[in-house]
Amino acid sequence: MKKILIIDDDELMRETLISYLANENYSIITAINGSQGIEIIKKEKPDIVFSDIRMPNIDGLELLKTIKESNYHIPFLLMTAYDDMDSTIRAMQLGAYDYLEKPIEKGKFIFLVKRALETKELSDRLEVIDLYRDTNPDDHNILIGKSPSMKDIVKKIGRISSSRMTILVQGESGVGKEVVSRAIHSAGITKDEPFVPVNCTALADTLLESELFGHVKGSFTGATRDKKGKFELSGEGTIFLDEISEISHDIQLKLLRVIQEKEFERVGDEISIPLKSRIIVATNKDLYRLVTEGKFREDLYYRLNVFKINIPPLRERREDIPELVIDLLKKINQELHKNVFKVPYDVMELLKNNVWAGNVRELENVLQEAVALAKEDVLEKENLFMRNIENTERLSELKDMSLVEVEKKHILLVLKNVNWDKKEACKVLKISRPTLDKKIKDNNIEFPNTFITYNHV
Repeated sequence: MKKILIIDDDELMRETLISYLANENYSIITAINGSQGIEIIKKEKPDIVFSDIRMPNIDGLELLKTIKESNYHIPFLLMTAYDDMDSTIRAMQLGAYDYLEKPIEKGKFIFLVKRALETKELSDRLEVIDLYRDTNPDDHNILIGKSPSMKDIVKKIGRISSSRMTILVQGESGVGKEVVSRAIHSAGITKDEPFVPVNCTALADTLLESELFGHVKGSFTGATRDKKGKFELSGEGTIFLDEISEISHDIQLKLLRVIQEKEFERVGDEISIPLKSRIIVATNKDLYRLVTEGKFREDLYYRLNVFKINIPPLRERREDIPELVIDLLKKINQELHKNVFKVPYDVMELLKNNVWAGNVRELENVLQEAVALAKEDVLEKENLFMRNIENTERLSELKDMSLVEVEKKHILLVLKNVNWDKKEACKVLKISRPTLDKKIKDNNIEFPNTFITYNHV
């Protein structure tokens, strides 16, 4: 029989809560103050604790803190007759399962009892994930994954890390291009030298040139002193140029010269500075396609594409997800000062089967929110807010469909999401208007009468 401890110095309140649970099969224990409550918790080890906040001797917040510091894994719910924002925030910071305002409604009270008991039962059944492996707890730049593709990347890093060869890292947004680049930097001859990252989309063209190469005083308006650029600051280490596909043709030409001549000048200066660092560039686009479209210099492309690493999206290496979850939870728990160490099987399966359009970055964001919302030490399904969850739950349905059926379903989904606007649908699907019209005709897709169809291009 489950034990429920109610701590309140108000006798009427204790009797009210006891009456709420009269028809439930629970053992109810009561205490009139915090000190008595602590003794009962030590002796009886209840499954849930309900405590008032304002009590003589030891108040509810002090009691909660004591219980958490003593490592009693008991859902602790606080009650108050005062709508106090500061107390609510403090209660949740200390790890309260929930916070209730008096008067307490019977239905809500019973629901919370059952929900808290379910959480505790789940926590008791699950094993604690080993988040503390033999790695530096502050080092989250290691590559995680045992899939064939990740093993191949690790082998490539081993081959290239002992040279200063220029490296091109390609992959979708969020796959971990900087993590791979830092792994290359840390694995070889540059490990004791600076790693200097530059986001090429963060600055305007003129500012990016100064950011990369530095400038001398008076070289342009606002240049009040000499400034070293990122190439110079990287020394004999690594300069990492992210989103390289977005730089202008003018900057492309200057970068080409740096790679060819192994030297550069600060803006407004004529003195050449030798290039000593390794260059790693990253992009989420197909650089060769941009070359064929005239958007990226062909000569620079071949200078950058000396050694290429392609990072596959997370959906193509789902077997890496459990290990990634463990590593990310270790990091997130440290950052948020939480102890969410348990992942139910169905939650892990949900994470493994999600589409993850945003890749590892999206996985980390979802886990961070779930950990922040967790009331106990379990990662609960209800706290996973995934934008692709509908797609995830339809995977079993899709795997039994033909390619034609899947295509029709996807086109219909896109059309509905853009309110049947063909122009917008073409953008999402990345196809031409004639192609879309043909697919609509071939798949017998009919537009609803309640929508206006847009025929503009």
